[in-house]
Amino acid sequence: MEEQEIINHKNDKEYIMQALKENGKFLDLASKELQDDKEVVETALNQDAEAIEFASDRLKNDKDIILQSVKNAPWTICYASEKLRADKEVVLESCKNYGQALYYASEELRDDEEVVKAAIKNKGIIIKYASDRLRNNKELAKIALQQDKQAYHFLSWKLRQNEEIKKIIQ
Repeated sequence: MEEQEIINHKNDKEYIMQALKENGKFLDLASKELQDDKEVVETALNQDAEAIEFASDRLKNDKDIILQSVKNAPWTICYASEKLRADKEVVLESCKNYGQALYYASEELRDDEEVVKAAIKNKGIIIKYASDRLRNNKELAKIALQQDKQAYHFLSWKLRQNEEIKKIIQ
């Protein structure tokens, strides 16, 4: 399908649905109304989870839609609403496969041990986005250091003095 053809049919739901089955990112060419249509957006996400970028703000605040997106492209949490960046299920799903998702998490979730553990198992250095309290947690420090020795620089001063921690980085 040609872009101009899609633009010419941007209000035609059936036409757009067909186009999205070919390329989910064609959602960008759909009308604002169709970008706010849950069925249309789900069709786009089934083809390409990155199409969430072009969904309406209302749907970026829809937990089912965001979960569908982050399960297939965990980095797309960056498009989630602030409310969903504070939703433990959504953030945890993203952090399991994309540690950097912790960067987008709410302050409360940056202080949640389960969320931080999932993130640092995937990418140790991401402990730098954890709360001060959790950057002082020896168990989490060990996990982060086993994944990436550079995480040492983001641990609390107290933990950086700990002999057990120092041995891990040698």
